[in-house]
Amino acid sequence: MVVVTVRGMSFTIASITIDTADPRKLADFWTKALNTEVAHDWGEYLILAPSSEGGPQLGLQRVDDAVPGKNRIHFDAVVEDRVAEVARLISLGATEVAEHTVPGLTWTVLADPDGNQFCVGQAG
Repeated sequence: MVVVTVRGMSFTIASITIDTADPRKLADFWTKALNTEVAHDWGEYLILAPSSEGGPQLGLQRVDDAVPGKNRIHFDAVVEDRVAEVARLISLGATEVAEHTVPGLTWTVLADPDGNQFCVGQAG
């Protein structure tokens, strides 16, 4: 979980929510990708438990009209073996969008089965 403290107050990112036409279908991918489970199911809104490594919860919210094109907010994951993790996520239904390298970091942009983009990076 990310906590930012400003003058005695804290701002905590507790959940990242993805809009989708079918939350249960997308939950099937993300529970496997994050090695977690559905913690709360309110029909049109699901909350996945944080992964064993911690971090914010992932919410999946049913919407009638998803915004077309690239999502404006995405998350970045850091792993020890990016190539193996990208292969695992693709085997679960992700698609590779791009790969980037800057000094000290390489990351792969992936899309989940609904087309929501996220990044998997590795230092080095």
